[in-house]
Amino acid sequence: MEDGQTRTSAVEVVVSDETVEVLVIGAGQAGIAMSEHLGKQGIEHLVLERDRVAERWRSWRWDSLVANGPAWHDRFPGSDFDCAPDAFAGKEEVADYLAAHAEKVGAPIRTGVEVTKVRKNEGRTGFHVETSGGTIDARFIVSATGAFQKPIIPTLVPESAGITQIHSSDYRNPGQLPDGAVLVIGAGSSGVQIADELNRTGKQVYLAVGPHDRPPRSYRDRDFCWWLGVLGLWDAATPPAGAEHVTIAVSGAHGGHTVDFRQLAAEGVTLVGRADEFDGGIMRFGADLKANIDDGDANYLGMLDAADDYIERNGLDLPEEPSARDIGPDPDCVSNPIRELDLAAAGITSIIWAVGFGNDYDWLQVDAFDEAGRPSHQRGVSSEPGVYFLGLPWLSRRGSSFIWGVWHDAKYLADQITIQRAYAAYEPA
Repeated sequence: MEDGQTRTSAVEVVVSDETVEVLVIGAGQAGIAMSEHLGKQGIEHLVLERDRVAERWRSWRWDSLVANGPAWHDRFPGSDFDCAPDAFAGKEEVADYLAAHAEKVGAPIRTGVEVTKVRKNEGRTGFHVETSGGTIDARFIVSATGAFQKPIIPTLVPESAGITQIHSSDYRNPGQLPDGAVLVIGAGSSGVQIADELNRTGKQVYLAVGPHDRPPRSYRDRDFCWWLGVLGLWDAATPPAGAEHVTIAVSGAHGGHTVDFRQLAAEGVTLVGRADEFDGGIMRFGADLKANIDDGDANYLGMLDAADDYIERNGLDLPEEPSARDIGPDPDCVSNPIRELDLAAAGITSIIWAVGFGNDYDWLQVDAFDEAGRPSHQRGVSSEPGVYFLGLPWLSRRGSSFIWGVWHDAKYLADQITIQRAYAAYEPA
């Protein structure tokens, strides 16, 4: 090579079967909301879904599950459920509602297509996408796969223990479980509701209770969702310090009711602390049960205090509800907690893990993750230009993983894509 010459490396240009400006991956509530806003702004896009529209609502929930918020609240703006506003829609109703909304907004959804790999193009803008239905070239990528990606089942209890173990996302009804007692691990909304359902069918149930928030389902003639709204708590940008992994125990089952662990114990559920260790058939539980119950009570009473203060400051005429502050005595299982339990001797034949989900982004091979493999973003705008996340808990606020919250987050991301399109289209005068 002569002096002054510049060496250039060859860039492989991969030709895709199809080209689209914005590719949205996932056709649950996040992908549908994203499509609505992209459509309103006239942005060409395509939504890919590996299963059916709203599949997670249909097949990753138990048979009797209902939404945790009333129909008047947990919905897309301008689109109502076909049920009473204060009712709690069943899972199939929610799935049908989402599918109907997708049709209403004309979302270009292609089902039965799985995205297997996304990587950045070399030497040009955009991304090359490999799918089960061919390849696609996209300028922007929106990951709308949501918060429920990979069910977490800890390796605490080995398969050799001979105990049936399933994740809450695989639980359907009591009839699928073998005869015998059940240990439910996790006392958020899923764990509490599953434990309650199993107990009502006559099964002996043990419920491992970790740190949790325990809000009132309703107070002084207003639902919990309403209180979060008027108190500005839906708009909290981050969880309180030290509460990043605290679950919320609230239920829309049986017409909606406040979760009361003492009542569950009175009805036959045995409460235990967090599952810490399993050895030789013995499950050992943490010494944190009473502290977790007391902290949940404090959270509950704190919400009542905030509501009372709001009512007084704003002069609202809402009925008094002094009985809401009645906290019963600790049940024996809290006063004298079980620290060790021989599962076989207790007749426990199955464990349901209600401990949440992990991320699954092996397919998204771009620089959009931190050292722990978590999405790196600001309000859904990732550290990889052109890649966006939607539907994650606390994406922008407390309400981000709810139907109405994801709708507003999607609007923000559509605006950001519009801004970037304008920059790309700019030509000096």
